[in-house]
Amino acid sequence: MLLAGTACSDSEGGGKAGPGAPQSGGTAGTSTTPGASTTPSDNPAAANVAVVPAKGAKAVAPDKPVTVTTSVGTIKSVTLKDDDGDTVDGSLNADKTVWTAGPGVKPGATYTLSGSAEGTDGASVPISSTFSTLKATKNLKASVVPLNGETVGVALPIQIYWNNPVTDRAAVEKRLKITTSVPVEGTWHWLNSKQVNYRPKVYWPAGTKVTVNIDTAGVNAGNGTWGAASREIKFAIGKSVVSKVDVKKHTMTVTINGKLARTIPITAGKDGFTTRSGTKVIMEKFTTKRMDAATIGLKPGDPNYYNIPDVKWAQRVTSSGEFVHGAPWSNGAQGSANVSHGCVGMSLANGQWFYNQTLRGDPIVVTGTTKYMTEGNGWADWNFPYAKYQQGSALA
Repeated sequence: MLLAGTACSDSEGGGKAGPGAPQSGGTAGTSTTPGASTTPSDNPAAANVAVVPAKGAKAVAPDKPVTVTTSVGTIKSVTLKDDDGDTVDGSLNADKTVWTAGPGVKPGATYTLSGSAEGTDGASVPISSTFSTLKATKNLKASVVPLNGETVGVALPIQIYWNNPVTDRAAVEKRLKITTSVPVEGTWHWLNSKQVNYRPKVYWPAGTKVTVNIDTAGVNAGNGTWGAASREIKFAIGKSVVSKVDVKKHTMTVTINGKLARTIPITAGKDGFTTRSGTKVIMEKFTTKRMDAATIGLKPGDPNYYNIPDVKWAQRVTSSGEFVHGAPWSNGAQGSANVSHGCVGMSLANGQWFYNQTLRGDPIVVTGTTKYMTEGNGWADWNFPYAKYQQGSALA
């Protein structure tokens, strides 16, 4: 037997509206008051079931509570499915008298709620209802770095790129969760309304397994934008490879799992093309990469112009065009002078060895210049003290 009502109490509050609650007016999706009891007056032991939102309710806000309540007996089972067959999980309270749907109700969908309750008389009462949610003005979807199943370096920041701007950053951030195989302290940090990153307080421990839950289906991101889907990304941290470039000494030291593996002679940026100091993170890896100075504003005829079609063992570390790569044309300067256009160059043999040690997400810490990394120029998350980085969280 079904008790009808309309819904719209705050979803954080659990939506535990009881059958005896006072009536209140409003449009579909704006009231949590169930209708009158349908329990027969001559059988007070029969289950008394109330469902919010009301059966047939239209344009229900996806972030409003969906609840099933009985004032007599217990709820035995509840299933909530949309018209695509996707299920929204829910939970019962301790005495099994209230079932509350979890997050995940999507905009622009029709939902069917089914199940059963049992009265103190032992009789089963079916639960059956339908409602539809409002259509979003804009849908919110996420693209993620790293890829699902990828193994990455110890400095990789998790990056979520939204297809539409997020106005209510706190509401969205509450629906993001990081789970790790070993304890890891970390924080989210919004770069802008369309990107939020996560980094640990210190580098990821080698071998850590990480799960990213982007549980944003049905979240109200503000300005008519609603979460259209949820995602789960699982990835792993590889071995620890931490490299340090000393521009003044023209060397790069590579430490693997805490032990010095190799010291490599290098050349860095010459005057006018200074290599940035700071902690950089390997973003992309290319066995062969064309490098054209036009990408940094130089034109053919300029004495500094270059266009090399086959740079070997190139690993990008900034969006502005800095790489670490093999540079056989500068072998004579490696270890003694800085002659590049900002990249860190080394011999082909060292370049290949280094390329084979690294993963996307490994850190390269550069010192010795007065030009520094800035936020947004590559994966620059490690160039801020953790406390300052943490201030970029909407929940800080």
